[in-house]
Amino acid sequence: MHASRGTQKRSAGLGLALLSAFAFGGSGVAAKPLIEAGLDPLHVVWLRVAGAALIMLPVAWRHRNLVRERPALLAGFGLFAVAGVQACYFAAISRIPVGVALLVEYLAPALVLGWVRFVQRRPVTRAAALGVVLAVGGLACVVEVWAGLSFDALGLLLALGAACCQVGYFVLSDHGGQEAKGRESRESKGGDGGSVEPPPPLGVIAYGLIVGALVLTVVARPWGMDWSLLGGTAGMNGTGVPAWVLLGWIVLIATVLAYGTGVVSVRKLSPQVAGVVACLEAVIATVLAWVLLGEHLSAPQLIGGFTVLTGAFIAQSSAPKPPSGPVAAGAGAAAAAAESELSAGRASH
Repeated sequence: MHASRGTQKRSAGLGLALLSAFAFGGSGVAAKPLIEAGLDPLHVVWLRVAGAALIMLPVAWRHRNLVRERPALLAGFGLFAVAGVQACYFAAISRIPVGVALLVEYLAPALVLGWVRFVQRRPVTRAAALGVVLAVGGLACVVEVWAGLSFDALGLLLALGAACCQVGYFVLSDHGGQEAKGRESRESKGGDGGSVEPPPPLGVIAYGLIVGALVLTVVARPWGMDWSLLGGTAGMNGTGVPAWVLLGWIVLIATVLAYGTGVVSVRKLSPQVAGVVACLEAVIATVLAWVLLGEHLSAPQLIGGFTVLTGAFIAQSSAPKPPSGPVAAGAGAAAAAAESELSAGRASH
């Protein structure tokens, strides 16, 4: 009975994780025609985040205690995982292909391992180091370094900026994980550990969207946007599509549905398994861009993309070695918590 329920739970979780990856993967394909139709990338990001924030307001009200309990986490999620990642990503796809931008962003797991090793000075596993090498080597193929970076250099830097913003959220989550693990440790020793309940991911997402919308309102200045463009059409590989349909897809499917199904899938699967399935987002985005936008990648780029995803998978699924010492031990145990929080409320597209 329990085995059957466990199998059903994993099957449902896998299906939701796949749905989340598909929903996230379609954001760039829907956003790029709007940008090419004349909307500024920052305005598209603002429309996406503000629209999703309005829809998530009831969730934010339900978890309003988070404002008092976790203000740093909410601010960090809004600044890095929402505003930073999406602004950099949408600006990047206005200059380089969708698939390339997303593959560059998937250097984030490798960059996290670099932070752990060189900034926090903690050892990492050999498998994780191999993942970093594979990811960097695959990226060299994706951007065709032998051709002198055939893509727009600024676009590549913006995509790398999106990856760095994801790293920022990893680091922020790591600090939150240290608190929870420290309380658990005190409880296990008979002390008063206090509450060890992690913050509800949907609440974090809701407030992250609200914070991101406020930040982007100042940066994007939507009052200067040409709103009439939303009543027209946008070209998708020669086919006219109503702009409001593309915007609706970005807000409802690529943001609200994508985050929601992603959160539930993590609850039904382990964060590691959900993170591996999430790597399919880059594959889905590349295929959709190929079919719907006509953005073809060369054979070396496809091989490089596969290598990037392989390296990201290895880096993400290889936990850092716990360091020695009473102080460092808390940080080492927090790595799994950081991965869990980011997988539950990740900053994808």
